Amino acid sequence: MDEEYYGSAGDWEGHDGNGEDGYGGAQTDGKVQELCLEKFSSRDYIMEPTVFNTLKSYFQAGGSPEHVIQLLSENYSAVAQTVNLLAEWLIQMGMEPAQVQERVENHLKSLLIKHFDPQKADSIFTVEGETPAWLEQMIAHTTWRDLFYKLAEAHPDCLMLNFTVKLISDAGYQGEITSVSTACQQLEVFSRVLRTSLATLLDGGEQNLEKNLPEFAKMVCHGEHTYLFAQAMMSILAQEEQGGSAMRRIGQEVQKFAHERGHDASQITLALGTAAAYPRACQALGAMLSKGALNPADITVLFKMFSSMDPPPIRVPAFLDLFMLSLFKPGAKINQDHKHKYIHILAYAASVVETWKKNKRVNINKDELKSTSKAVETVHNLCCNENKGATELVAELSTLYQCIRYQHPAFSFK
Repeated sequence: MDEEYYGSAGDWEGHDGNGEDGYGGAQTDGKVQELCLEKFSSRDYIMEPTVFNTLKSYFQAGGSPEHVIQLLSENYSAVAQTVNLLAEWLIQMGMEPAQVQERVENHLKSLLIKHFDPQKADSIFTVEGETPAWLEQMIAHTTWRDLFYKLAEAHPDCLMLNFTVKLISDAGYQGEITSVSTACQQLEVFSRVLRTSLATLLDGGEQNLEKNLPEFAKMVCHGEHTYLFAQAMMSILAQEEQGGSAMRRIGQEVQKFAHERGHDASQITLALGTAAAYPRACQALGAMLSKGALNPADITVLFKMFSSMDPPPIRVPAFLDLFMLSLFKPGAKINQDHKHKYIHILAYAASVVETWKKNKRVNINKDELKSTSKAVETVHNLCCNENKGATELVAELSTLYQCIRYQHPAFSFK
Protein backbone atom coordinates (compact mmCIF):
# COMPACT_ATOMS: atom_id res chain seq x y z
CA MET A 1 0.00 0.00 0.00
CA ASP A 2 2.85 2.30 0.83
CA GLU A 3 4.44 1.51 -2.51
CA GLU A 4 1.17 2.20 -4.32
CA TYR A 5 0.89 5.56 -2.63
CA TYR A 6 4.47 6.66 -2.64
CA GLY A 7 5.77 4.62 -5.55
CA SER A 8 8.98 2.62 -5.66
CA ALA A 9 12.44 4.02 -5.07
CA GLY A 10 13.21 3.61 -8.77
CA ASP A 11 10.12 5.61 -9.69
CA TRP A 12 11.21 8.41 -7.39
CA GLU A 13 14.71 8.45 -8.87
CA GLY A 14 13.32 8.50 -12.39
CA HIS A 15 10.84 11.18 -11.47
CA ASP A 16 13.55 13.33 -9.91
CA GLY A 17 15.75 12.97 -13.00
CA ASN A 18 12.94 13.88 -15.38
CA GLY A 19 11.99 16.76 -13.19
CA GLU A 20 15.52 18.10 -13.18
CA ASP A 21 15.80 17.68 -16.95
CA GLY A 22 12.51 19.40 -17.52
CA TYR A 23 13.37 22.20 -15.15
CA GLY A 24 16.83 22.57 -16.71
CA GLY A 25 15.35 22.63 -20.22
CA ALA A 26 12.78 25.22 -19.21
CA GLN A 27 15.48 27.28 -17.56
CA THR A 28 17.63 27.11 -20.71
CA ASP A 29 14.69 28.06 -22.93
CA GLY A 30 13.91 30.95 -20.63
CA LYS A 31 17.50 32.17 -20.84
CA VAL A 32 17.45 31.97 -24.65
CA GLN A 33 14.17 33.88 -24.77
CA GLU A 34 15.58 36.54 -22.45
CA LEU A 35 18.67 37.03 -24.64
CA CYS A 36 16.58 37.18 -27.80
CA LEU A 37 14.11 39.65 -26.31
CA GLU A 38 17.02 41.87 -25.29
CA LYS A 39 18.13 41.97 -28.92
CA PHE A 40 14.60 42.55 -30.21
CA SER A 41 14.39 45.54 -27.86
CA SER A 42 17.39 47.25 -29.45
CA ARG A 43 16.92 50.03 -31.95
CA ASP A 44 16.19 48.94 -35.53
CA TYR A 45 17.08 45.33 -34.79
CA ILE A 46 14.78 44.24 -37.60
CA MET A 47 17.39 45.67 -39.99
CA GLU A 48 20.22 43.51 -38.58
CA PRO A 49 21.51 40.64 -40.77
CA THR A 50 21.24 38.24 -37.80
CA VAL A 51 17.55 38.91 -37.13
CA PHE A 52 16.40 35.67 -38.80
CA ASN A 53 18.78 33.51 -36.78
CA THR A 54 17.63 35.23 -33.60
CA LEU A 55 13.97 34.69 -34.51
CA LYS A 56 14.65 31.01 -35.15
CA SER A 57 16.35 30.59 -31.77
CA TYR A 58 13.53 32.45 -30.03
CA PHE A 59 10.74 30.35 -31.53
CA GLN A 60 12.62 27.10 -30.92
CA ALA A 61 12.81 28.12 -27.26
CA GLY A 62 9.01 28.52 -27.19
CA GLY A 63 8.82 32.28 -27.55
CA SER A 64 5.60 34.15 -28.27
CA PRO A 65 5.20 35.61 -31.82
CA GLU A 66 3.01 38.44 -30.56
CA HIS A 67 5.73 39.65 -28.19
CA VAL A 68 8.32 39.62 -30.98
CA ILE A 69 6.12 41.59 -33.36
CA GLN A 70 5.44 44.17 -30.68
CA LEU A 71 9.12 44.67 -29.77
CA LEU A 72 10.39 44.82 -33.35
CA SER A 73 7.72 47.30 -34.41
CA GLU A 74 8.03 49.51 -31.32
CA ASN A 75 11.82 49.75 -31.69
CA TYR A 76 11.80 50.32 -35.44
CA SER A 77 13.18 53.83 -35.99
CA ALA A 78 13.77 53.45 -39.75
CA VAL A 79 17.15 55.20 -39.66
CA ALA A 80 18.30 53.71 -42.96
CA GLN A 81 14.97 54.41 -44.63
CA THR A 82 15.01 58.00 -43.37
CA VAL A 83 18.47 58.50 -44.86
CA ASN A 84 17.23 57.12 -48.18
CA LEU A 85 14.24 59.47 -48.05
CA LEU A 86 16.45 62.49 -47.36
CA ALA A 87 18.74 61.43 -50.21
CA GLU A 88 15.76 61.28 -52.56
CA TRP A 89 14.72 64.77 -51.49
CA LEU A 90 18.22 66.14 -52.15
CA ILE A 91 18.21 64.61 -55.63
CA GLN A 92 14.78 66.08 -56.35
CA MET A 93 16.12 69.48 -55.25
CA GLY A 94 18.77 69.31 -57.98
CA MET A 95 21.82 67.72 -56.34
CA GLU A 96 23.66 65.12 -58.39
CA PRO A 97 23.10 61.52 -57.22
CA ALA A 98 26.84 60.93 -57.05
CA GLN A 99 27.26 63.94 -54.73
CA VAL A 100 24.46 62.73 -52.48
CA GLN A 101 25.94 59.25 -52.29
CA GLU A 102 29.40 60.64 -51.49
CA ARG A 103 28.01 62.87 -48.74
CA VAL A 104 26.09 60.02 -47.11
CA GLU A 105 29.04 57.62 -47.35
CA ASN A 106 31.52 60.14 -45.92
CA HIS A 107 29.23 60.86 -42.97
CA LEU A 108 28.76 57.16 -42.34
CA LYS A 109 32.53 56.62 -42.54
CA SER A 110 33.15 59.31 -39.93
CA LEU A 111 30.59 57.73 -37.60
CA LEU A 112 32.10 54.26 -38.02
CA ILE A 113 35.61 55.53 -37.33
CA LYS A 114 34.39 57.41 -34.25
CA HIS A 115 32.37 54.57 -32.72
CA PHE A 116 34.28 51.50 -33.94
CA ASP A 117 34.66 48.81 -31.26
CA PRO A 118 37.37 46.19 -32.04
CA GLN A 119 35.91 43.65 -29.60
CA LYS A 120 32.47 43.82 -31.15
CA ALA A 121 34.04 43.61 -34.60
CA ASP A 122 35.94 40.45 -33.63
CA SER A 123 32.71 38.91 -32.31
CA ILE A 124 31.23 39.06 -35.82
CA PHE A 125 33.04 35.87 -36.80
CA THR A 126 31.88 34.16 -33.61
CA VAL A 127 28.26 34.93 -34.44
CA GLU A 128 28.43 34.33 -38.18
CA GLY A 129 30.74 31.32 -38.10
CA GLU A 130 32.03 32.30 -41.54
CA THR A 131 32.92 35.35 -43.62
CA PRO A 132 29.81 37.57 -43.68
CA ALA A 133 28.43 38.16 -47.16
CA TRP A 134 28.13 41.89 -46.48
CA LEU A 135 31.87 42.10 -45.76
CA GLU A 136 32.75 40.67 -49.17
CA GLN A 137 30.32 43.13 -50.75
CA MET A 138 31.89 46.08 -48.90
CA ILE A 139 35.45 45.40 -50.05
CA ALA A 140 34.29 45.57 -53.65
CA HIS A 141 33.82 49.35 -53.23
CA THR A 142 36.66 51.87 -53.00
CA THR A 143 34.92 53.93 -50.31
CA TRP A 144 34.63 51.06 -47.86
CA ARG A 145 38.10 49.72 -48.60
CA ASP A 146 39.42 53.14 -47.66
CA LEU A 147 37.42 52.90 -44.43
CA PHE A 148 39.02 49.55 -43.58
CA TYR A 149 42.49 50.98 -44.26
CA LYS A 150 41.90 53.82 -41.80
CA LEU A 151 40.43 51.52 -39.18
CA ALA A 152 43.33 49.08 -39.59
CA GLU A 153 45.79 51.92 -38.96
CA ALA A 154 43.93 52.90 -35.79
CA HIS A 155 43.32 49.33 -34.52
CA PRO A 156 46.25 47.14 -35.68
CA ASP A 157 45.37 44.34 -33.20
CA CYS A 158 41.79 43.85 -34.39
CA LEU A 159 41.49 40.33 -35.85
CA MET A 160 38.48 41.24 -37.97
CA LEU A 161 40.37 44.11 -39.61
CA ASN A 162 43.47 41.95 -40.16
CA PHE A 163 41.30 39.38 -41.87
CA THR A 164 39.58 42.05 -43.95
CA VAL A 165 42.92 43.44 -45.15
CA LYS A 166 43.86 39.93 -46.26
CA LEU A 167 40.52 39.63 -48.08
CA ILE A 168 41.26 42.91 -49.86
CA SER A 169 44.69 41.62 -50.86
CA ASP A 170 43.21 38.32 -52.07
CA ALA A 171 40.75 40.31 -54.17
CA GLY A 172 43.64 41.97 -56.03
CA TYR A 173 43.67 45.41 -54.38
CA GLN A 174 47.11 45.05 -52.74
CA GLY A 175 48.34 48.10 -54.63
CA GLU A 176 46.12 50.27 -52.40
CA ILE A 177 47.42 49.11 -49.04
CA THR A 178 51.07 50.18 -49.07
CA SER A 179 50.53 52.52 -46.13
CA VAL A 180 48.58 50.13 -43.94
CA SER A 181 50.63 48.90 -41.00
CA THR A 182 48.37 45.87 -40.64
CA ALA A 183 49.51 44.62 -44.04
CA CYS A 184 53.07 44.61 -42.74
CA GLN A 185 52.14 42.08 -40.05
CA GLN A 186 50.99 39.41 -42.51
CA LEU A 187 53.69 37.88 -44.68
CA GLU A 188 51.32 36.77 -47.42
CA VAL A 189 49.78 40.24 -47.74
CA PHE A 190 53.09 42.05 -47.38
CA SER A 191 54.78 39.97 -50.09
CA ARG A 192 51.97 40.83 -52.52
CA VAL A 193 52.12 44.51 -51.66
CA LEU A 194 55.91 44.47 -52.01
CA ARG A 195 55.72 42.84 -55.44
CA THR A 196 53.10 45.29 -56.69
CA SER A 197 54.94 48.32 -55.28
CA LEU A 198 58.28 47.29 -56.80
CA ALA A 199 56.65 46.78 -60.20
CA THR A 200 55.14 50.27 -59.95
CA LEU A 201 58.48 51.82 -59.01
CA LEU A 202 60.35 50.08 -61.83
CA ASP A 203 57.84 50.76 -64.59
CA GLY A 204 57.11 54.43 -63.98
CA GLY A 205 60.49 56.06 -64.63
CA GLU A 206 62.42 58.54 -62.50
CA GLN A 207 59.48 60.87 -61.85
CA ASN A 208 57.28 58.02 -60.66
CA LEU A 209 60.13 56.73 -58.50
CA GLU A 210 60.53 60.05 -56.70
CA LYS A 211 56.77 60.26 -56.17
CA ASN A 212 56.17 56.77 -54.75
CA LEU A 213 59.49 55.98 -53.09
CA PRO A 214 58.79 57.75 -49.74
CA GLU A 215 55.58 55.78 -49.18
CA PHE A 216 57.30 52.56 -50.23
CA ALA A 217 60.24 53.20 -47.90
CA LYS A 218 57.86 53.96 -45.04
CA MET A 219 56.13 50.62 -45.57
CA VAL A 220 59.40 48.67 -45.76
CA CYS A 221 60.75 50.40 -42.64
CA HIS A 222 57.63 49.55 -40.64
CA GLY A 223 59.61 47.00 -38.63
CA GLU A 224 62.76 44.92 -38.62
CA HIS A 225 60.95 41.92 -40.14
CA THR A 226 59.56 43.93 -43.07
CA TYR A 227 62.91 45.65 -43.66
CA LEU A 228 64.87 42.39 -43.65
CA PHE A 229 62.38 40.60 -45.90
CA ALA A 230 62.19 43.45 -48.42
CA GLN A 231 65.94 44.08 -48.53
CA ALA A 232 66.63 40.35 -48.92
CA MET A 233 64.25 40.20 -51.89
CA MET A 234 65.72 43.33 -53.47
CA SER A 235 69.25 42.03 -52.91
CA ILE A 236 68.41 38.89 -54.90
CA LEU A 237 66.65 40.84 -57.66
CA ALA A 238 69.58 43.28 -57.88
CA GLN A 239 71.72 40.45 -59.25
CA GLU A 240 69.57 40.23 -62.38
CA GLU A 241 70.99 41.78 -65.54
CA GLN A 242 67.67 43.37 -66.48
CA GLY A 243 66.57 45.92 -63.90
CA GLY A 244 69.22 44.90 -61.38
CA SER A 245 70.83 48.34 -61.10
CA ALA A 246 67.43 50.01 -60.60
CA MET A 247 66.55 47.49 -57.89
CA ARG A 248 69.89 48.15 -56.20
CA ARG A 249 69.18 51.87 -56.24
CA ILE A 250 65.75 51.33 -54.63
CA GLY A 251 67.33 49.22 -51.90
CA GLN A 252 69.90 51.93 -51.21
CA GLU A 253 67.21 54.62 -51.08
CA VAL A 254 65.28 52.57 -48.52
CA GLN A 255 68.47 52.12 -46.51
CA LYS A 256 69.00 55.88 -46.58
CA PHE A 257 65.40 56.45 -45.49
CA ALA A 258 65.89 54.14 -42.50
CA HIS A 259 69.14 55.85 -41.54
CA GLU A 260 67.57 59.32 -41.68
CA ARG A 261 64.90 58.19 -39.24
CA GLY A 262 67.40 56.92 -36.72
CA HIS A 263 67.26 53.21 -37.56
CA ASP A 264 70.56 51.35 -37.60
CA ALA A 265 70.24 48.84 -40.44
CA SER A 266 73.97 48.56 -41.11
CA GLN A 267 74.24 44.95 -39.94
CA ILE A 268 71.43 43.87 -42.28
CA THR A 269 73.04 45.77 -45.15
CA LEU A 270 76.40 44.09 -44.60
CA ALA A 271 74.87 40.64 -44.08
CA LEU A 272 73.00 40.82 -47.38
CA GLY A 273 76.00 42.15 -49.30
CA THR A 274 78.89 40.28 -50.84
CA ALA A 275 81.25 41.31 -48.04
CA ALA A 276 80.03 38.65 -45.60
CA ALA A 277 83.18 36.63 -46.38
CA TYR A 278 85.25 39.48 -44.90
CA PRO A 279 84.14 39.55 -41.23
CA ARG A 280 86.91 41.92 -40.12
CA ALA A 281 85.93 44.46 -42.76
CA CYS A 282 82.25 44.10 -41.83
CA GLN A 283 83.08 44.62 -38.17
CA ALA A 284 85.04 47.81 -38.85
CA LEU A 285 82.48 49.13 -41.31
CA GLY A 286 79.53 48.24 -39.09
CA ALA A 287 81.03 50.06 -36.12
CA MET A 288 81.45 53.29 -38.10
CA LEU A 289 78.02 53.08 -39.72
CA SER A 290 76.34 52.51 -36.35
CA LYS A 291 78.04 55.56 -34.83
CA GLY A 292 77.68 57.65 -37.97
CA ALA A 293 81.34 58.70 -37.82
CA LEU A 294 84.71 57.52 -39.10
CA ASN A 295 87.60 56.67 -36.79
CA PRO A 296 91.31 56.17 -37.59
CA ALA A 297 91.53 52.66 -36.11
CA ASP A 298 88.81 51.15 -38.31
CA ILE A 299 89.94 53.21 -41.30
CA THR A 300 93.42 51.72 -40.94
CA VAL A 301 91.95 48.21 -40.98
CA LEU A 302 89.95 48.94 -44.14
CA PHE A 303 92.89 50.71 -45.80
CA LYS A 304 95.07 47.63 -45.39
CA MET A 305 92.34 45.39 -46.78
CA PHE A 306 91.62 47.66 -49.76
CA SER A 307 95.34 47.78 -50.50
CA SER A 308 95.64 43.98 -50.53
CA MET A 309 95.28 41.59 -53.46
CA ASP A 310 91.84 40.52 -52.24
CA PRO A 311 89.97 43.70 -51.24
CA PRO A 312 86.46 43.38 -49.75
CA PRO A 313 83.65 44.06 -52.26
CA ILE A 314 81.99 46.85 -50.29
CA ARG A 315 79.84 49.56 -51.86
CA VAL A 316 77.70 51.20 -49.17
CA PRO A 317 76.47 54.72 -50.06
CA ALA A 318 76.02 55.70 -46.40
CA PHE A 319 79.67 54.82 -45.79
CA LEU A 320 80.82 56.98 -48.70
CA ASP A 321 78.71 59.85 -47.36
CA LEU A 322 80.77 59.73 -44.17
CA PHE A 323 83.94 60.11 -46.24
CA MET A 324 82.48 63.05 -48.14
CA LEU A 325 81.64 64.79 -44.87
CA SER A 326 85.05 64.08 -43.38
CA LEU A 327 87.00 65.26 -46.43
CA PHE A 328 84.93 68.14 -47.79
CA LYS A 329 82.62 69.52 -45.11
CA PRO A 330 83.72 73.03 -44.06
CA GLY A 331 85.25 72.97 -40.61
CA ALA A 332 85.73 69.20 -40.53
CA LYS A 333 89.03 68.14 -39.00
CA ILE A 334 90.92 65.09 -40.18
CA ASN A 335 94.12 63.56 -38.84
CA GLN A 336 96.82 64.39 -41.38
CA ASP A 337 98.62 61.12 -40.69
CA HIS A 338 95.55 59.20 -41.85
CA LYS A 339 94.32 61.54 -44.59
CA HIS A 340 95.84 59.46 -47.39
CA LYS A 341 93.91 56.43 -46.12
CA TYR A 342 90.60 58.29 -46.29
CA ILE A 343 91.40 59.49 -49.80
CA HIS A 344 92.47 56.04 -50.98
CA ILE A 345 89.29 54.31 -49.75
CA LEU A 346 87.01 56.97 -51.24
CA ALA A 347 88.89 56.88 -54.55
CA TYR A 348 88.74 53.09 -54.56
CA ALA A 349 84.97 53.09 -54.06
CA ALA A 350 84.53 55.71 -56.78
CA SER A 351 86.78 54.31 -59.49
CA VAL A 352 87.51 50.61 -59.11
CA VAL A 353 85.24 48.42 -61.21
CA GLU A 354 84.60 44.81 -60.25
CA THR A 355 83.28 42.20 -62.68
CA TRP A 356 81.07 39.51 -61.20
CA LYS A 357 79.72 36.28 -62.67
CA LYS A 358 77.45 33.95 -60.73
CA ASN A 359 78.26 35.68 -57.44
CA LYS A 360 82.00 35.35 -58.02
CA ARG A 361 84.36 38.25 -58.62
CA VAL A 362 86.35 37.48 -61.75
CA ASN A 363 88.13 40.80 -62.32
CA ILE A 364 89.14 44.03 -60.55
CA ASN A 365 89.92 47.05 -62.74
CA LYS A 366 92.06 49.63 -60.88
CA ASP A 367 93.14 51.67 -63.91
CA GLU A 368 91.49 54.86 -62.63
CA LEU A 369 92.49 54.50 -58.98
CA LYS A 370 95.65 56.65 -58.97
CA SER A 371 94.19 59.49 -61.02
CA THR A 372 91.04 59.51 -58.89
CA SER A 373 93.08 59.57 -55.67
CA LYS A 374 95.01 62.55 -56.99
CA ALA A 375 91.79 64.35 -58.00
CA VAL A 376 90.19 63.75 -54.57
CA GLU A 377 93.30 65.00 -52.79
CA THR A 378 93.47 68.11 -55.00
CA VAL A 379 89.84 69.03 -54.35
CA HIS A 380 90.26 68.36 -50.63
CA ASN A 381 93.28 70.66 -50.42
CA LEU A 382 91.47 73.42 -52.31
CA CYS A 383 88.25 73.22 -50.30
CA CYS A 384 89.86 72.88 -46.89
CA ASN A 385 92.60 75.48 -47.28
CA GLU A 386 91.54 78.15 -44.80
CA ASN A 387 94.25 80.52 -46.00
CA LYS A 388 92.67 80.93 -49.43
CA GLY A 389 90.04 83.58 -49.93
CA ALA A 390 87.12 83.64 -52.36
CA THR A 391 89.15 85.38 -55.07
CA GLU A 392 91.88 82.75 -54.95
CA LEU A 393 89.32 79.94 -55.09
CA VAL A 394 87.73 81.46 -58.19
CA ALA A 395 91.11 81.22 -59.87
CA GLU A 396 91.12 77.49 -59.11
CA LEU A 397 87.72 76.81 -60.69
CA SER A 398 89.27 75.31 -63.81
CA THR A 399 91.26 72.89 -61.65
CA LEU A 400 88.14 71.94 -59.71
CA TYR A 401 86.26 71.42 -62.94
CA GLN A 402 88.96 69.14 -64.32
CA CYS A 403 88.79 67.03 -61.16
CA ILE A 404 85.02 66.60 -61.06
CA ARG A 405 83.99 66.81 -64.72
CA TYR A 406 83.95 63.07 -65.35
CA GLN A 407 82.01 60.35 -63.55
CA HIS A 408 83.73 57.09 -62.87
CA PRO A 409 81.96 53.80 -63.64
CA ALA A 410 82.05 52.66 -60.02
CA PHE A 411 79.95 55.61 -58.87
CA SER A 412 76.90 53.44 -59.40
CA PHE A 413 78.03 51.65 -56.20
CA LYS A 414 77.64 48.21 -57.66
